[in-house]
Amino acid sequence: MKTMAKLKYNFGLKARIYPSDQQKQLIKINSDASRFVYNELVAIGKELSQLRRVKLPIDTVQDRIKQLKARQNTRNMSNHFPFLNDKRIDSLAKANAKQNYNKAWNAFRKVHGTGVPKFHRKSYVWRYQTNCQYNKQTEAWLTNGTAKFIDSTHFNVPKLGILRLKGSKKRINQLLSRTAQTRIGTVTIVKDAADRFFLSLQLASDTPFVTKPAKTNDQVGIDLNTDNFLTTSNGDVVANPHYYRTIKGRLAKAQRVLSRRQRRAKKEHRSLRTSKNYQKQRILVAKIHAQVFDRRHDFLQNLSTTLIKNHDLVVAEELRSKNLLKNHALAMSIADVGWRSFLGMLSYKAELYDQRFITINPKNTTQTCHDCGFVMGTGDTKKLTLAQREWTCPNCHVHHIRDHNAAQNILERGLETLA
Repeated sequence: MKTMAKLKYNFGLKARIYPSDQQKQLIKINSDASRFVYNELVAIGKELSQLRRVKLPIDTVQDRIKQLKARQNTRNMSNHFPFLNDKRIDSLAKANAKQNYNKAWNAFRKVHGTGVPKFHRKSYVWRYQTNCQYNKQTEAWLTNGTAKFIDSTHFNVPKLGILRLKGSKKRINQLLSRTAQTRIGTVTIVKDAADRFFLSLQLASDTPFVTKPAKTNDQVGIDLNTDNFLTTSNGDVVANPHYYRTIKGRLAKAQRVLSRRQRRAKKEHRSLRTSKNYQKQRILVAKIHAQVFDRRHDFLQNLSTTLIKNHDLVVAEELRSKNLLKNHALAMSIADVGWRSFLGMLSYKAELYDQRFITINPKNTTQTCHDCGFVMGTGDTKKLTLAQREWTCPNCHVHHIRDHNAAQNILERGLETLA
């Protein structure tokens, strides 16, 4: 049987789950254990780093280093902390915590901007990972591992038992009806701040998970902006839905109530975790945030899928959101549109559907006339301001709609890059 790494195609599936009270307790226990193992590894790593700076061969220091290195093994850590041997804790949750710690270090060594692993603080979000194992199985299917589908609405997870699923029913039925072997890898259980539970699955197979669209020989450049969400080189305009702006009034009111309840609980020396009124309002605020996120996420998913399926090549600007967010006048509008998420979706969907997606340097794409190549700001001309949505080229006198002209330049520059 092939491992996940050797299978050609990968696919992710996320569905909402509805655990019982007993299952919620088990999720909390495994989440806490996973966080404890990760934090213990971070603490060991910090102490080892300090001890290795001691250049003198002191025996006590060397003995301590040996003890810490031995404790990095999750089995030895469980012996050192007996509560980790609780039968309700999934052993694979502890193993995945160590694997995630190692991945964090690898990411730091590869890209130093990511930072070294840090402690995971206690929060209202619960999360832990386990794996599907195929013990003594010769074939991998969605229904014969330790983590498996019972049917399209029920899934079995080790230690937790059978969980009820909601959503993605059409996709799950398509996966269950596949004639090709499909292996389940990592299984992630998450409770978000709004007290919603989700199940995420990593799937792999040697056959594609989606039907690749027929080649259309269509190419499109897209210009992302805050006025309209995007404008294509074909002249199509997608309006900006402004999900956060439409809801920020209700959110501000709910947050003021939350703040009052927090002050009152502290004044009466009550813990916020046991203050029922505070917790009710906290969940309400979290649900409003989740509503904004879900709407924006759904919008971006549908739009990115449409663009990739209908075009063989999609070209976009290479945006650095961190730099753009430094402009306080536009920060909220930029954060509300979700450009970085959108470009990420275009990238992985292009690979999924066997299409092409590239990004180009956005320098002067807005200031350049697509017809004659004249660049505003050169000679006696001034650069276009954000307020100027239409302009006429002083060289060839062609009238341009700013965003459409920029999208045409983006596509042209993308084709030059591929040539």
